[in-house]
Amino acid sequence: MSNTPLRAALLIVSTTAAKDPSTDASQAALSDVLEKEGDGKWALVDTKIVPDVVTQVQRQIMLWTDVAADTINLVITTGGTGFAVADNTPEAVSAILHKPAPGLVHGMLAASLSVTPFAMMSRPVAGVRNKSIIITLPGSPKGARENLQAILKTLPHACLQAAGLDSRTLHAGGVKKLEADAGIGSGSHSHSHDHQHSHGAGHQHSHGHGGLVRHTAPSSNPMSNDPNLGPSRRNRESPYPMLSVDDALNKIKEQTPPSEIITTKVDRSLPGHVLAEDVQARENVPAFRASIVDGYAVVVPKDGNLKGVFPVASVYHASPGEVKPLKEGEIARITTGAPLPPGATSVIMVEDTILKTMTEDGKEEKEVEILADNVKEGENIREIGSDIKTGTVIISKGEQISAVGGEIGLLAAVGVAEVKTYRKPVIGVLSTGDEIVQHDRPGDLRLGEVRDTNRITLMSAAQECGFEVVDLGIAADKPGTLEETLRDALRRVDFIITTGGVSMGELDLLKPTVERSLGGTIHFGRVAMKPGKPTTFATVPVKNNAGERVTKVIFSLPGNPASAIVTFHLFVLPSLHQISGISPAGLTKVPVTLAHDFTLDKTRPEYHRAIVSVGKDGALIAASTGGQRSSKVGSLRGANSLLCMPSGKEPLKKGTKVDALLMGGIRSEV
Repeated sequence: MSNTPLRAALLIVSTTAAKDPSTDASQAALSDVLEKEGDGKWALVDTKIVPDVVTQVQRQIMLWTDVAADTINLVITTGGTGFAVADNTPEAVSAILHKPAPGLVHGMLAASLSVTPFAMMSRPVAGVRNKSIIITLPGSPKGARENLQAILKTLPHACLQAAGLDSRTLHAGGVKKLEADAGIGSGSHSHSHDHQHSHGAGHQHSHGHGGLVRHTAPSSNPMSNDPNLGPSRRNRESPYPMLSVDDALNKIKEQTPPSEIITTKVDRSLPGHVLAEDVQARENVPAFRASIVDGYAVVVPKDGNLKGVFPVASVYHASPGEVKPLKEGEIARITTGAPLPPGATSVIMVEDTILKTMTEDGKEEKEVEILADNVKEGENIREIGSDIKTGTVIISKGEQISAVGGEIGLLAAVGVAEVKTYRKPVIGVLSTGDEIVQHDRPGDLRLGEVRDTNRITLMSAAQECGFEVVDLGIAADKPGTLEETLRDALRRVDFIITTGGVSMGELDLLKPTVERSLGGTIHFGRVAMKPGKPTTFATVPVKNNAGERVTKVIFSLPGNPASAIVTFHLFVLPSLHQISGISPAGLTKVPVTLAHDFTLDKTRPEYHRAIVSVGKDGALIAASTGGQRSSKVGSLRGANSLLCMPSGKEPLKKGTKVDALLMGGIRSEV
């Protein structure tokens, strides 16, 4: 076979995508399969989108297959293979095929049926037209990917035959050679093997598991993340590569969905939000010339001499009211903050005056003697806009509105009633496991039951960080139940946090449910840290209420309480901050001094629960909360920080400096 890649073309059959190409996700999925699993044998040379119209489907396929020059070896269609009224792709393709290919159809259906019984609802077609192979795939990115993976290894051979290569030459060496050239083996399930490999199973020997002794070839005992296969066919160890904490944080930064900009009212709900644009003053502050003292408004003569007795023409308070002009030789009683009467050029402090006479009723001043000399215009006056001028940027994009810093008052002062902010995601918190019961359920626990401490702890932590939280309850360890719960949650919230179900037991269903049932992508499933090794970060494509395709986040944290709260602060919080526009994202890191010796884990860096306080010399001192076993709830009590401890065989000595991530306020030593 020549090293020249075979030419493939992709036809997306979707009336919706024809109107808005951004709604299609199958192109990216299929391009990824050809590129990463095609062994360099394919070049995707063209992609087109047509609506669910038979004539348009046929016309585009014939444009690719009926031209002698630049033959398209493989035409892939996606969409229109179901039972809906508009699903006509199989009929459109069947009508223009010269030769059917039932074996390819059988291969796709067999692979899909091993995943879900609903695969029997698909109606794939495959065959040859002129020198091109044509296959029809479902419109679902997940289904399309699985169908293409099932037959991809055999397609180069089919395309070469269809293109006219001599069959005797192609088949020289027999079936064994064909299988070896294609990278498949007799009796193996190509999709299961590829699925395993694509998630990093090939890394399993390089993570310190020791020398593995295997008596069978990998292809003869395929592993899978399909819960329906049972424990004997499930992965015997995690297929996910072990990431460092820094690499995991980088994955979170790269894959966290972009922020959404909304309009928010300037009221008590605003604190905690981050501005998505600069805010300009709509009004001058002050909006009028105002006195900054209690005293008397005057018209300063040219010589600045105001010594003498003056009649009090009027009284001005800070409350709104009619203001009369002031003439030279008159003075007006004025309070702090009150507007100056027209004509007034300065204010004399009450301390620089003497009361001479009162009105007949004794309630008001009649005459006042001023003792000031060399008075200048503008004294004791706040000019219009002297604090803030109209159009000035008062708060910049990216600043977070606090409840204690005066930002709300500043916005109110300049007449800003609403601002653009980054929307804070609504978080759903879910516990998983048949053994989990409500924390407040009356009565004693039965053997094996565990009270749900994680859900209430994580909900409280998220609320303390300023986020709206929805209680998703407890999901049973059953694939259908977990899938239904997660689908319902994705309709209600933007961001899901689960605990439990992420290790290697036969009932740990979270990862396979996210991948196989929800069509999500797991960006990492193991982290080299203690506690929290099986922490999982995934994104799932969904449609919102407006029918737009959006991405939502699922963090699956370990079931042990200490692991859950540590990984929430270390991984979940940075993602929440990023979506909300908060920068820098994550916990504040400060250097601290160890108050005593700390034992280290020999192989993994540890995030040690600790209490940080201010010593008498002003230095930050860190003391352990005690035993750090991941299931030990007591290690969380009083903890306000996570110490970033390296791995090592020898303890870190008292007085050593390490970094601490602050989860709460710092205490003062008594």
